[in-house]
Amino acid sequence: MKIAIGNDHIVTEVKIQISDMLKSLGHEVIDVGTYDNTRTHYPIYGLKVADLVRDKDADYGVVLCGTGVGISTAADKNKGIRSALVADTTAAKYAKEHLNANVISFGGAVVGEHLAEEIVKTFLKANYLGEDDEIIKKIDDLEPDNPEQHDNPNFFSHELVLWDQGHYHD
Repeated sequence: MKIAIGNDHIVTEVKIQISDMLKSLGHEVIDVGTYDNTRTHYPIYGLKVADLVRDKDADYGVVLCGTGVGISTAADKNKGIRSALVADTTAAKYAKEHLNANVISFGGAVVGEHLAEEIVKTFLKANYLGEDDEIIKKIDDLEPDNPEQHDNPNFFSHELVLWDQGHYHD
């Protein structure tokens, strides 16, 4: 499987751990960053992962930030993406089996390192049961597509200027 993975600067070490685990299991990993601990803006990486999954360049996505809330929301705001923020393996399994989630998210600063690995493994092993197609269609229809955000390296340019000026804070 091809797995896209993205993170913010707070959880780079956890992302590397998950990436290494996925590779050891034989998966191809597309790491969209960030790659170090330099302060960065998490929506960029949520969108990059979402674009890869939406365009079928990756089978699934894994996104993480400190709590998982911000980057999960950023990924989920994309047509065709069903991102699930989870904190345990039961929720990860449910997300795939019943909601056909294609992106999994968790808080790298709040979920322990071993649990993080188990969440990702459980998510990837689970299969959509096919019982909830109508509700998934309704969920998918909630978010209109915004074509200007996809595959646009300048989509966050204004926010990055504000970020550099100190308008945003961790």
